[in-house]
Amino acid sequence: MSTEARHGSQIDRTEEWNDLRNRFLAAAGDRPASTARGVHHQALLCSDVEQTINFYQGLLGFPLTELFENRDYAGSTHFFFDIGNGNCLAFFDMPGLGLGDYQEVLGGHHHLAISMTPSEWNAARDRLVAAGVETAHVDGSSLYFSGPDGERLELISDPLGEMYGSQVL
Repeated sequence: MSTEARHGSQIDRTEEWNDLRNRFLAAAGDRPASTARGVHHQALLCSDVEQTINFYQGLLGFPLTELFENRDYAGSTHFFFDIGNGNCLAFFDMPGLGLGDYQEVLGGHHHLAISMTPSEWNAARDRLVAAGVETAHVDGSSLYFSGPDGERLELISDPLGEMYGSQVL
């Protein structure tokens, strides 16, 4: 365990969080059903289609399921990976658009957490390490790393709907 203070450790928001829970968080049995069916896809931008396929299919084990021209940008590739449970991770390359490097901004992508069984999680971790991808292992079940264009990712061995022993869904 690190002896360094966590970022923000001097801030105590307990009262605010308790207030928000009291005002907005209904007990599981009292919550209405969601109006959504699930995540259809999350779309990210990439600089190199082949590099992205090699990373997501080759290292992480997410099968490429489709690839076609982006309907909104001629010459741009739109392609999809299966991340389980009917969910997809999609990418676009945008040749000629002059996109900059990944940057974390308010309202932007912080990280995508994808659940894997512990055995698949271990195998993916081993492949990432063997490929020289820098990883950070946190709390026994979370593995953080960056994709080929700097996108932040987490592989989590907790089941869907659970995080660090707490039910979140």
